[in-house]
Amino acid sequence: MGSGGRDAVLITGVAGFIGSNLAERLLAEGHRVIGVDDLSQGVLEQVPAAVEFHRLDVRSPALYPLLARADVVFHLAAKNCISDCQADPVATASVNVVGTANVLEGARRAGVRKVVYAESSALYEGSAVLPTPESEEAPQSFYAVSKSAARHFAAAYARYHGLNLTALRYFCVYGPRQDYRRTIPPVMSAFILNLLRGERPTIYGTGEKRRDFVYVDDVNDFHVLCLWDARTDGRVFNLGSGESHSVREIFEAVRRLVGADVEPVYADDLPGEAWETRADISAARALGWSPRVGLEEGLRRLIEYIRRHVVGAEATSWTSA
Repeated sequence: MGSGGRDAVLITGVAGFIGSNLAERLLAEGHRVIGVDDLSQGVLEQVPAAVEFHRLDVRSPALYPLLARADVVFHLAAKNCISDCQADPVATASVNVVGTANVLEGARRAGVRKVVYAESSALYEGSAVLPTPESEEAPQSFYAVSKSAARHFAAAYARYHGLNLTALRYFCVYGPRQDYRRTIPPVMSAFILNLLRGERPTIYGTGEKRRDFVYVDDVNDFHVLCLWDARTDGRVFNLGSGESHSVREIFEAVRRLVGADVEPVYADDLPGEAWETRADISAARALGWSPRVGLEEGLRRLIEYIRRHVVGAEATSWTSA
């Protein structure tokens, strides 16, 4: 268990985008981090060296002894590419619902102090209320439905077993290590990669869909708050910027910052996506949290990361081949 005011923290999905960034932040603040990932989507090279890493499926009972050594659990592991989830609802339910129930059961048996788990802004897909408060829920896609089912399991564990939970509904989180390897990558990483490689990016639909983008460092500010602030206990919070930008606006901004001069390719719209997402972040703001990294600065940081660590790495491998 943690000592000297620092916690032992277990992160599921530690090799993923948000998980690896969170691990880095917690290590920097002196916490001991146990990381779990089956590497089906995560990348081992993204896991900070000081993490005690275990390659493990969140559906496995082998998770229980690790949970017994943790004060706090961040459950971030999920099958989360909407198009992949639409194509395989059974696998989506297995990972997102059964996996979450298994983490909650292990946490209950271990008597962990707190579980912070990822819900999703996808729960608002069918809602017309903008900005969207936490009281709304209108899941449409298989991914969103799986997150809704997991939420009900979490509520039952809190009700019947007294498990201390905080639920976080992430909007479009972006930043270093964002998963550009997906079947359909997140829009910012996809645009940056294409433009840095001299390729034409793909826009699905008209480009007028709007999204609430929030930088990963800002999300981690709230993660850290959840560790010690009892006002987060038993509650659900939106984590977004409170603003929305169209996909075309993001393309124009990235093109300008990269210095490219190409037009996108337009393809058929993707099914199961909301037309606009915009978070009501008043609940998180009431605890003193607010986003600090603006869109322009966040894009600059992500471009520099991809230029150095992705495109630069590709060039090095080609040269040495």
